[in-house]
Amino acid sequence: MSKRDYYEILEVQRNASKDELKKAYRTLALKYHPDRNKSPGAEEKFKEISEAYAVLSDDQKRVQYDKLGHAGIDNKYTTEDIFKGADFSEFFRDIGFGSGGTGSIFEQLFGGSGRSRQGQQSGSDLRYDMQITLEEAASGVKKAIQVFRSEKCSICSGSGAKPGTSARTCQECQGAGEVQYTQSSGFARIIRVETCRKCKGRGEVIDNPCTTCQGSKLVKKKRTIEVNIPPGVDNDSSLRLSGEGEPSYSRGASGDLYVVFNVKRHENFVRSEDDIIYDKRINFSQAALGAAIEVPGLNERLRVNVPAGIQSGYTLRLKGKGIPHLRGYGRGDELIRIIIETPGKLTKRQKELFEELAKESYEDRDKKNRFF
Repeated sequence: MSKRDYYEILEVQRNASKDELKKAYRTLALKYHPDRNKSPGAEEKFKEISEAYAVLSDDQKRVQYDKLGHAGIDNKYTTEDIFKGADFSEFFRDIGFGSGGTGSIFEQLFGGSGRSRQGQQSGSDLRYDMQITLEEAASGVKKAIQVFRSEKCSICSGSGAKPGTSARTCQECQGAGEVQYTQSSGFARIIRVETCRKCKGRGEVIDNPCTTCQGSKLVKKKRTIEVNIPPGVDNDSSLRLSGEGEPSYSRGASGDLYVVFNVKRHENFVRSEDDIIYDKRINFSQAALGAAIEVPGLNERLRVNVPAGIQSGYTLRLKGKGIPHLRGYGRGDELIRIIIETPGKLTKRQKELFEELAKESYEDRDKKNRFF
């Protein structure tokens, strides 16, 4: 099933302020919290409103959501990442449900701690900037890109150890990659967790490193990846390719590859969200009498009827001839902005005709201004 709109879930307008979001979430959380509401569906409703608030209360995530909808969130963030940085402690303290910090609400809703297992750090994300044409942005296209990234060393099969040898568990951290230090100060006990200095957080020690990868387990390679670009992308739109980033140096998941788009400036059109604007120059005669003119479209030539008496700066609209909406159905429009050209040089005959026209215009004006 498709997800509901986050603003609709919180029952707020799209331009709602942070205070309005906070107020809406507090009201709904009080109503649907599983400890208070035992009716069927209350827990799922609580998860839904908590996710909506976690996204919309984060400036960066809200921008991504406003631009790309759920695709901008689901393609970029894990469920854990969605809740990362969101502060729920104020709400749950106020309504009597304990501290309810980010970690605790994640654990309460999804049964996890919000952290990776010890010794399993995820690989780094990568970014690839891709330039595309306006036509490609409008129609969508499949492109192959080359990414220079780390991959598992084929000589040591990714162990980091010289063939015939193996790594051993770090005795300092017992393979955890982290060391916990406890310090007492009066009645307080301070617990500090640091990355293991001996194994640098990897949880293992390599005594005989592979000569090809120098014990890093990875080597740099150029990899060709196919990217399916959806219709409707714009400048700074991004596409997340899960698992195509840097691999983990330990036993964690690979990072992601984010393809960020830049749409080339077009020779004919200016883009305004999903509309395209074209400036069409016409002469005095066409403006005064009206005319059928031809203009370029994204993938075709289009005919437009210019009404008689049109003024410079007037805009004609061709419905559905713009960019497809990235979120939902339909397309934007093509806007034809009329510019009436004043001739720089006139032939003798043209000058005579304009003088006659001017004379008649003056006579008509005098008749209208005459009082009887």
